[in-house]
Amino acid sequence: MELSVFNIEGVNTGRTIQLNDEVFNLEAPNEHAIYMDVKHIHANGRQGTHKTKGRAEVNASTRKLYRQKGTGNARAGSRKSPIRKSGGTIFGPSPRDYSFRLNKKIKSLARRSALTFKAREEGIKVLENFKFDAPKTKAFVSILEKLELSSRKVLLITADYDTNIFLSGRNLPKTQVLAASEVNTIHILGADAVLVTEGAVNFINERFAN
Repeated sequence: MELSVFNIEGVNTGRTIQLNDEVFNLEAPNEHAIYMDVKHIHANGRQGTHKTKGRAEVNASTRKLYRQKGTGNARAGSRKSPIRKSGGTIFGPSPRDYSFRLNKKIKSLARRSALTFKAREEGIKVLENFKFDAPKTKAFVSILEKLELSSRKVLLITADYDTNIFLSGRNLPKTQVLAASEVNTIHILGADAVLVTEGAVNFINERFAN
């Protein structure tokens, strides 16, 4: 498939760029692969440090609270009993590792499927390569306004990490700037519009197809 190339003034340059159909136009994008990759990313990001104390870990006396018979109350042991206030927790959470491994081909299929869905929604625009001499948030906002994207969630994908462009978009709450090598399925799905520079298109055409 082909897309028109826009400049930072929001004007169609009249040029087009070829997008790899194996990446941006799959015949059958796989929703389950997307689900697995999103689950994988979230699971690997969990700390898993949750913890509650069981009855063996509660700091309290083990003295029997009152005699076994003759009080009219139910039998009771120590204060550590889970049925008592400040007692231990029954089957409470303990530290664990939530991460799991996912096949590289599934990750690749998930990203390609996400890009295909975004392309079908006409949510991808190609921007000619540009640079800033210094961090300029005003200039970055101006680009979004001229492309009529200032009110939408935008993901800008550049070929390589560019410090000035990254810092220019960092303070904008609805904008994310990433190098093409850092993009994952959640980044793509979370954006209303995906801006891809020409250099990034070439990188994605080659790298994401594998």
